[in-house]
Amino acid sequence: MYKGILVVLSGPSGAGKGTVSQALLPKMKDNMFLSVSATTRVPRNGEIDGKDYLFIAVSRFSGMIAGNEFLEWARVHDNYYGTPCLPVREALKQGKDVLLEIDIQGGLQVKKKNSEGCFDIPAPAILGRT
Repeated sequence: MYKGILVVLSGPSGAGKGTVSQALLPKMKDNMFLSVSATTRVPRNGEIDGKDYLFIAVSRFSGMIAGNEFLEWARVHDNYYGTPCLPVREALKQGKDVLLEIDIQGGLQVKKKNSEGCFDIPAPAILGRT
């Protein structure tokens, strides 16, 4: 069975990660899963829990950090953001490619963790190159 690959789209806020994702995902049809990040910030007008972000309490986020439940996480402007491992791991096991749309800090954490993180994939698959 095909094991999915992890594609990291990383850049600063406002760099166009969302625009690239919106253009890419329809072309990939059901073969690519967009990971939904968790955050402790309050939802903005129109944002949907589970679609735009997983909105969780600081105490839960802290517990997830302690339990190594994030592929990457960061504190930005007094709020926490992170990529939960479980949905990423499950999608990869099902043979789906996973797209992470994350900031530079998170991208560097994913690069550093590679196979030492919450699932086992080689670094070139994470980075898309050697």
